[in-house]
Formats: sequence, C-alpha cells, structure tokens
Amino acid sequence: MSLGAFLSSARASLGALGVPSSWRAPGQVRFSSNLGPRRTRYRKSQKGRVSFPIGGSVKGTTVTQGVYGLRTLEPCRITATQLTAAETALKRKLKVVRGSQVFMRVFPDVPVCVKGNETRMGKGKGSFEYWACRVPMGRVLFEIGGHVEIRPEVAKDALRLAAAKLPTRTEFITTSTPPRLGREVSHDLSQLASQLRDVRS
Repeated sequence: MSLGAFLSSARASLGALGVPSSWRAPGQVRFSSNLGPRRTRYRKSQKGRVSFPIGGSVKGTTVTQGVYGLRTLEPCRITATQLTAAETALKRKLKVVRGSQVFMRVFPDVPVCVKGNETRMGKGKGSFEYWACRVPMGRVLFEIGGHVEIRPEVAKDALRLAAAKLPTRTEFITTSTPPRLGREVSHDLSQLASQLRDVRS
C-alpha cells in the first residue's frame, strides 16, 4: 500500500469516528480540577517582580463582594496549590453556615518553570512546574459573604484557618475597613487616588 492510499484510508476512518482530521496537540492546558488558566498564549514566562502601586491606586484593597475579607500585609507570590488549600479550609469551616459564599479575589496565571537539582547553567529555562500569582501588598485574597448573616467570630475563625495555608502575613478586614496603600491605611487614600487621576487626565 502506498503512502497516499494509507493516508486517505486513515482520514476516512477518522471521519467515521467523528474525529477531525486537522487535529493537533493542544498547548498548555489545565484539567477542570486544577486552578489555573485554561490556555495561555505562551507556555513560559519570566519570573518578574511583584508590582507596587506607585500611582496611588487602592483598587483591590477593600471588601466589595462579601462582608469579611483576608488582606495581605506584604508582597508575595502565592501558588495555585496554596490558594486551593486555603479555599478548601474556608469552605469546610463555613459548611455549617447555609448560604455562605467564598470569593477568591486573585487568580494564579503566571507559569513557574523549575530546573532539576545539580543542573548546569544554560540549555533552556526548565519545564513547567506550577501556576502562581503575584500579589502586591494590601491586596484582598478572599472574601466571605452570601445571603445569610455570618457572625464575626465564625468569620474570623474561618479566615484564620485559611491564613495558615498561605505563605504571607494577612489581616482580617470588613466592609468598613479603609483601603490600604503600602503601609498607609486611611479612607482619604481613595480620594487621593481620584485626585491623581484627575490631574493626569
């Protein structure tokens, strides 16, 4: 059998099975149970640095979707496994409160590549290892709320369990907690940010 005849018969069998003949191997994808982007434009990324809002932005430093929240006190990089463990601890603790919801305010979208131990320099970046996210100082990680009223002591206990799974120092906040910009915590920070935007425009 010639090569052309073999390819034509293979295409016919694939069409009968309902498999497209123009199938190609996917890029970097994730399973539905893992936390990470479904697909990315590039397989690898530079390490980068955790950004600091030098423009005075306080976006993402207050509770917006829930009633209580967990906010970082230092810049860090958190892996998808750590976020999943914290979310699982939160949901397990709040299972007794019917109608409660957990909101994750950050998402791991940075691919981290690791080279093997005792490997010489060069020869590429290394293989993909896990997903991570860069979290600046003062960013809200988790919020809890819902259609039911959650007691403050229950919320503090649940967020304390979640904070134990994270590699950074955190603080407990509520809807009345002012925004944070670096080490400054004040209600005037949002007004300052809006004034800076007006000056730039």
